[in-house]
Amino acid sequence: MAIPTIKSTYSLDVGSVRTLETLAKRWRVSKTEVLRRAIRIAAMEGNSGNEAALGALDRLQNSVRERNVDVSRWERDLKAERRAAGRRLSSKL
Repeated sequence: MAIPTIKSTYSLDVGSVRTLETLAKRWRVSKTEVLRRAIRIAAMEGNSGNEAALGALDRLQNSVRERNVDVSRWERDLKAERRAAGRRLSSKL
């Protein structure tokens, strides 16, 4: 039984086309199959990268709250340290 297909036209930059061709040769499949696989992989991954980043941010914020960190003071101290480091670097030049 034939798999129904839809013919489409897309514009790719030169680097993407070269990468597509390289993958097709490496995997010994057509460029169309490389695109199919890339689409499947991207769909399976979904937003897992975003979810992981948001999870890390949530853990950091919870940790700061649990430790009762004075964020305003931390920010002032950090700015002072950066200014001091900048002055040290400037004086060495």
